[in-house]
Amino acid sequence: MGYDENTAERVRRILSGRRDVVEKKMVGGLSFMVSGSMCCGVTGSALMVRVGREAYQGMLTQPHVRPMEFAGRRPTGFVLVDAGGYRTDTALARWVQRGIDFVSKLPTKKPVASVAQTSKG
Repeated sequence: MGYDENTAERVRRILSGRRDVVEKKMVGGLSFMVSGSMCCGVTGSALMVRVGREAYQGMLTQPHVRPMEFAGRRPTGFVLVDAGGYRTDTALARWVQRGIDFVSKLPTKKPVASVAQTSKG
């Protein structure tokens, strides 16, 4: 599906002060992992945000927000925000912060060491 590079760059700027962010191409777009957990991402022109099961229904009442659909399923806890919902940098930062707030409650995942990281020669 791809993703909107301009939106991805805006998210990068918001997350630029953090040292625990990793980008991964997944779920049909670009995902941003914070402390090892998926926080948010960009798929097509929509912003994907992990809000958790408890906040999910409430987030769906927000303007420009809809359920995320991936591989014929609707993963509870993730929403898609259409462009109108994050038009301004302030609105985008607020949505990204919702994702950060959720993943900050999860245990930090340790990155899996690659062969290059573990080989000492």
